[in-house]
Amino acid sequence: MNEIIPTLQTVTLSLDSGIARITLNRPDKLNALNDEMWRELREAFTWADSTSAARVVILSGNGRAFSTGIDLAMLAGLRERIRHADLARSQELLRALILDLQDCVSSIERCRKPVIAAIHGPCIGGAVDIISACDMRYASANAIFSVREIDIGMAADVGTLQRLPRIIPDGIARELAYTGRNVLAEEAKEFGLVNRVFDTPDQLLEGVGEVAATVAAKSPLAIRGVKEMLNYGRDHSVEDGLRYVATWNASALLSEDLQESVAAMMQKRAPSYRD
Repeated sequence: MNEIIPTLQTVTLSLDSGIARITLNRPDKLNALNDEMWRELREAFTWADSTSAARVVILSGNGRAFSTGIDLAMLAGLRERIRHADLARSQELLRALILDLQDCVSSIERCRKPVIAAIHGPCIGGAVDIISACDMRYASANAIFSVREIDIGMAADVGTLQRLPRIIPDGIARELAYTGRNVLAEEAKEFGLVNRVFDTPDQLLEGVGEVAATVAAKSPLAIRGVKEMLNYGRDHSVEDGLRYVATWNASALLSEDLQESVAAMMQKRAPSYRD
């Protein structure tokens, strides 16, 4: 479908061999998330979702950091942005803004393609919300993670408190949210926040590229089904999940991808799937 790559101001996009790369691109601001970057993040993942040639997504940051979280200038202007003579209407505006930022992050999870976060340097506050919405997370040795919202007097409100306890042990998630302490890459690997730690950012991108290439070579239809089932199963009972996958496979199992997979195995060759 949509294979035209949009030009964005705070995010760069590329597509090659089934791998879409989405890169946060405010390096002079350590990829702090301003208004434009929040919105463009959603635009980028909407593009990746609707582009059939994109089979897997790598999300990374340009410069010295993955992201230092929400731009403080954006926070500073919040009162003026929601100002209204009626307190209730002001609060309504703030709620709508929070819901919109949540939706920007949820666009990552809504993307039907697997999303791999490649994290180097600081990954702070809102950046943790973002990586928590990804399918897999890999880090370089210099990565630093922090649920920092507590230090500015607020509860994280765009996904970390909902998703992080489903990725790492609940007690660890609570500790990080209550203390705001820094977590280095090796510790993050120990409690399951990241799958693997690479020595350098360059090795990180190379290693993540290899994982992405492996995913991109699989049946795109099956990969989309796997992500759908994993996300559904996370939020529903085992019984609900089993019924859903039965319904899904009743429509998707007997696909040309399955026929091609079997033929390729019998002929001892690599399979070739349409996007």
